[in-house]
Amino acid sequence: MTVDVLYFAWLRERIGQPSERVETEAATVRELVAELAARDAWHAAAFADMTAVRCAVDQELADLDAPLAGAREVAFFPPMTGG
Repeated sequence: MTVDVLYFAWLRERIGQPSERVETEAATVRELVAELAARDAWHAAAFADMTAVRCAVDQELADLDAPLAGAREVAFFPPMTGG
């Protein structure tokens, strides 16, 4: 399947691009992260500490075990803070 992967904040800086279209066989977000991290050193650095990364699948917050079946977009970003 093909998904659009979006990167925000320092993830965008480490990877060097705001988004990419990815062809994947991943069934979950966790599997997608593993595929992305294996691509190159930039992706590996961005996903080295998943406690500092949040994700959304089709614009809904999701955890790493969220299924990707039918997903069109996965976004990765640092934890949100508010005030």
